[in-house]
Amino acid sequence: MTAGNPGLPVGTGPKSRRIARFALLLTCLAFGHVPAWSVTYHVRTDGGDERQCNGLFDRPYPGHGNGQACAWKHPFIALPPGGAPRISGGDTLVIGSGDYRMGLGAPGGDNCDRGYSWDCHMPALPSGPDAEHPTRLLGSGFDAGCPAAPILWGTERAAMILNLSGTANAEVACLEITDQSGCIEFHCHGGDCGGKVHACQRDQPPFGPWASTGIFASDASEIELSDVHVHGLAGRGIQAGGISNWRLERVRILANGWAGWDGDIGPDSANAGTILFREVEIGYNGCAESWPELEIGGCWAQTAGGYGDGLGTAETGGDWIFQRVRIHHNTSDGLDLAYLDAASRVAIDASLFEGNAGNQIKIAASAAITNSVIIGNCAHFAGQANFSAGDHCRAGGDAVFLGLGPAVESRLVGNSITGEGNCLVSSAGDAGGRILFASNLLLGQLAHARGRASCQFYSDQPRAEVIWRSNLVVGVHRGICNPASSCVRHAGVRRTQIDDFDPTPLKGSPMLGGGSAGDWLHRDFWGIPRPAEGPHAIGAIGPLGRSQALEALRAELKRQPGHSGPGTNAAGGTRPGSGG
Repeated sequence: MTAGNPGLPVGTGPKSRRIARFALLLTCLAFGHVPAWSVTYHVRTDGGDERQCNGLFDRPYPGHGNGQACAWKHPFIALPPGGAPRISGGDTLVIGSGDYRMGLGAPGGDNCDRGYSWDCHMPALPSGPDAEHPTRLLGSGFDAGCPAAPILWGTERAAMILNLSGTANAEVACLEITDQSGCIEFHCHGGDCGGKVHACQRDQPPFGPWASTGIFASDASEIELSDVHVHGLAGRGIQAGGISNWRLERVRILANGWAGWDGDIGPDSANAGTILFREVEIGYNGCAESWPELEIGGCWAQTAGGYGDGLGTAETGGDWIFQRVRIHHNTSDGLDLAYLDAASRVAIDASLFEGNAGNQIKIAASAAITNSVIIGNCAHFAGQANFSAGDHCRAGGDAVFLGLGPAVESRLVGNSITGEGNCLVSSAGDAGGRILFASNLLLGQLAHARGRASCQFYSDQPRAEVIWRSNLVVGVHRGICNPASSCVRHAGVRRTQIDDFDPTPLKGSPMLGGGSAGDWLHRDFWGIPRPAEGPHAIGAIGPLGRSQALEALRAELKRQPGHSGPGTNAAGGTRPGSGG
């Protein structure tokens, strides 16, 4: 059935849908086409309910009659809480621009129980028949750069907004998922941990316009998220475990009160397959986002009882790929993959990590980290009201931590790394393992609360094989660096201070022409080609690095996220405050 054929039968019940699909089959056979079971449904704010409109047309409800050729007025009509979905696997649901209340009191939520308002959310999105025919949940403009994504905002303590439990073969695109409250669930155990109380009302209704989790997923496979902005939730932006073969592109996970991506859903949390993050931003998780001001505050971490990882998992497998990601200013670790099994692999390329209060990168399995800028200013939140001394530079604050083991082989090639933790890079684990350092800039800073510079590298396993080649080391503890590295006093980069670090090499820098790992490095942080033959620049940014571009990028990330549209990294509003 298509939106352009008003002659097909219309209706709202299962019988009407079966008749419509059978009519479509007859039409396809008559014109010699392969049967297409997919149906496209529409939602728009001026649509009608399930009796008034059939949902098959992107038109407003005319104001009278039932069974009209018009859109539904709310996503709950397509996916009713406590009821059977009105769409089937392989169908497409297009949601028009505008605000949609998701929770108790929303249109289509007739089955919601006021005594259990947290259960008032959509049922799981139906699975598509196969990967080539996914079920699609799309905001209007998904095919035009997503200029005005529909806003799905949770309320009255809804446990989640989008449910992908058991979903396979699905595509979600061009949505903004949030709530309209600046509270954090269980913040400081409902008390005052040094700043203003940001705890959500959970004891008795009305609970207020907040929701716990943006997207929840379990046992979900072959899922694609693109141009999705998940922000300001009271708990997690995305909570996903037991998943396989996910792809995220141009997704932003910002300012969610407990964590950005939490992979712990209980005993069935282990993941498999390939999980790809491309042009994804994960920032300011562990913080509240006020509404409607959209300002950051109430940032807290584990000492006060919070969490704060940008991305963390339980024990898991899978191959994790990060391309051009920005993981920054989360209140614990930025990327925490410390619970990967030995068969897993991690690849990080052309990415920026900055301002996370623990480790910027923590990986237990074999990893390849290339062309990335890693800024371990782990005391970024110092002085904020809800933080204690133990929250700054957790786990030593080492910018990069790599696990060791007999089957683990990792390489850091062509990166620019600085940090104020105990060391720039550290490793630990079982005896054995291999780490290659090649063509990296390793620039030490005054270690937070230690009274000395950060060290270059530390490992608790002397039997691990560590190979050094063509690295440039500056300002580390006691000037101690590996003999195979070049230890110099000045790196010859634009700026070395950690708060405005910019490793773009200047004319005459010892970084220029000093690299030797060309087979692994084809493009730099900005995507600019490196020389195909011969030496190239040490570090993440080559000699043709864009002037002041990194400064502009970092300034943009430090601004309040806001409703900027999920298809860009634009950010409006003000710089985060003191957390009071």
